Amino acid sequence: MLSFSFTFSRGQSADAILAYITRYKDLAIAEMKRTGVPAAITLAQGIHETEAGTSVLVKKSNNHFGIKCKDEWRGQSVSHDDDARGECFRKYPAAEDSYRDHSDFLKTRPNYASLFTLDPTDYQGWAYGLKKAGYATNPKYAQVLIKLIQDYNLEDYTLIAMDKMKEEDGLAKNEVTADKSSSPPLVKNNDNEKGTETGHANNKIEQDANSDVSEVNYPSGEFKINDTRVIYVKKGTSYLTIAQQYEIPLARLFEFNDLKQQEVTANDQLIFIQRKRKTGEHEFHTVQPGETVNDIAQSEALRLESLLEYNNITANMQPAAGESLYLRSKSSAVPKLVTKNSVTEKFNSDASAIVMNNDGTGKKEVHQKNNFIFHTVQSKETVYSIAKKYNVSADDLISWNQLQDYDLKIGQSLKIYR
Repeated sequence: MLSFSFTFSRGQSADAILAYITRYKDLAIAEMKRTGVPAAITLAQGIHETEAGTSVLVKKSNNHFGIKCKDEWRGQSVSHDDDARGECFRKYPAAEDSYRDHSDFLKTRPNYASLFTLDPTDYQGWAYGLKKAGYATNPKYAQVLIKLIQDYNLEDYTLIAMDKMKEEDGLAKNEVTADKSSSPPLVKNNDNEKGTETGHANNKIEQDANSDVSEVNYPSGEFKINDTRVIYVKKGTSYLTIAQQYEIPLARLFEFNDLKQQEVTANDQLIFIQRKRKTGEHEFHTVQPGETVNDIAQSEALRLESLLEYNNITANMQPAAGESLYLRSKSSAVPKLVTKNSVTEKFNSDASAIVMNNDGTGKKEVHQKNNFIFHTVQSKETVYSIAKKYNVSADDLISWNQLQDYDLKIGQSLKIYR
């Protein structure tokens, strides 16, 4: 039986969605702790099914998940047009009852049992699993849920429910506040540029004769790149000042920008005040002279971990100028690299490379094109524990990933040859 089939309005305002999240996030977290239904999935479904709390059905029934009466329903009901005219939908005394019934509905029905074998953080698996199990008639239902989770960082609520994140460090304020009525004084002011909703598309690029990297004049005040809120600040700006001004936990600000903790900005630079996206606005990025992977991730408003994974590289690798890096999908090859201690030729069809040492000597390292996997570093993992897990040596792990030391960062992607 197909139970849910509403189509979410593309015109629904972000403010309405954020208001819905703020109002119902605690219910989603509580239900995940009670039944295991991921909070991110619950919120995404609630947003979609109710048009962020504005649909006719939710207003007259408190039914946040479009659950139809079914034979076993003994509670109140309302009539509503869906797949057919005048269908029977469940009516609840309050939203809390709807959220509880939704969790129980999924938990007790055999066709959804396989979902509970998935990792709770695998929201894509849950989204596609719901569609496959008959949850919705909309053929793009899974994609709709995934986009909502990614656009509004709903996965953080799943992590909060799992005690892997503190709420004060997460999205308690949704990380998106109303636009400021005036431009923040700490932001670099480019008088010739007007702030736009999509400032990245209108950037003026100027070549600096004394620099290998192009200088970009960004709009003053807050603007967006890849639909992500960002500001451009002067060298020496206090990170604490930025965090306080935009009501973001300081640790979160560093995480948004893939930065280690520090007091002030080292350069005139972009600072994102919202988590960057997992996919880029463009298909590719052409590496400019002097650009690092961090520079590229910032300029494209793309999470560093995604950029590294798409291009089969690690944070310590330097792509060569002129290389095209993938921003939306997985590359089948490794780009040509320039690193601090070695120069690696681009992998050919046999995936062989010449690694040159500083003394001019070199050796040929050959790996089959598809005989490696990527491991994402988790909390408390070390080089030695990861090496032991895959039955490889720590020295090989360091060599394969061109690590400069034994320090690892949570979320870092490591290449493991099998």
